[in-house]
Amino acid sequence: MQNGVVSFHQKRGRRQMNSIIDEIVQEMLKVLDNSQLIQLKRVLKKKLGNNKDSGPKRSNESYIVDYLAAKQVEGCSEKTISYYHATLKMMFVRLGKHVQKITTEDLRDYLGDYQQSRNSSRVTIDNIRRIFSSFFSWLEDEDIIIKSPVRRIHKVRSSAKVKDTYSDEDLERLRDQCNTDRDVAMIDLLASTGMRIGELVHLNQNDINFDERECVVLGKGNKQRIVYFDARSKLHLQNYLAERKDTNSALFVSLHSPHQRMSINGIENRLKSLGKKAGISKVYPHKFRRTLATNAIDKGMPIEQVQKLLGHERIDTTLHYAMVKQSNVKIAHRKYIG
Repeated sequence: MQNGVVSFHQKRGRRQMNSIIDEIVQEMLKVLDNSQLIQLKRVLKKKLGNNKDSGPKRSNESYIVDYLAAKQVEGCSEKTISYYHATLKMMFVRLGKHVQKITTEDLRDYLGDYQQSRNSSRVTIDNIRRIFSSFFSWLEDEDIIIKSPVRRIHKVRSSAKVKDTYSDEDLERLRDQCNTDRDVAMIDLLASTGMRIGELVHLNQNDINFDERECVVLGKGNKQRIVYFDARSKLHLQNYLAERKDTNSALFVSLHSPHQRMSINGIENRLKSLGKKAGISKVYPHKFRRTLATNAIDKGMPIEQVQKLLGHERIDTTLHYAMVKQSNVKIAHRKYIG
């Protein structure tokens, strides 16, 4: 019984000691970098009685692997995981430091050098900064570092560019260049649903509900959502499927045997070819998505519904896609201001 009481008091004493150590470290956050804070915490634990060895220092790569495993669980795609890995690995190779010794100044210099040597856009640099922020915040949450060195590196501001959308005339010209029901159906489905190209290529015939004019797509992070198509898309899809003789379950397949599921590259190349024939520059799948978002907001659809339609987690992303037409700004000004 006495041993149990002693053990209880020992544990409570250790908790109190750790709490005091954490308070001391918090007080020193503004004046010490990560490696100094970690050393301070180690010395305090040793001198105040909690002298358990934390073990050998792990490699930077092992931390990257654990971080990416966590991102995978969150639902990040393989493409995103691969990009994160390459970005972090490049940073570590260039800095040549252990993760616990990297400072805010190191990362600022790295981003500056990266932008200058590669003539990168501000958007690219901010994307890299966001990856660093996510990684170092994870390290902080896992108690591998005391504070993230990215905290004082703020968002890189970039000038807003009004990106092109397809006009109604553009879409009609693209349809006019189609010599197969497949291509017309593909254009109509992209234009009326705003789905991602990756979602389109994974669609199967049984994902389509013609009665409700809707289909289930598998979006980013393997998340399912329902998208809706118009009457024109329904008609052309039915015509396309009725003429098919193959047994492939995929919604869109190649025109010639063995009629394999169309790939992202295959669809991109086909759209580019149709655009060239129609005399329209920059024809690519993502432009259909931006066009849908812009038109929906211009016609008064609430932004929250557009967000749901496009499958965005954050409404900021939806606002980034949607470009309000200047003519509508003029009409709104006359309506509400005079």
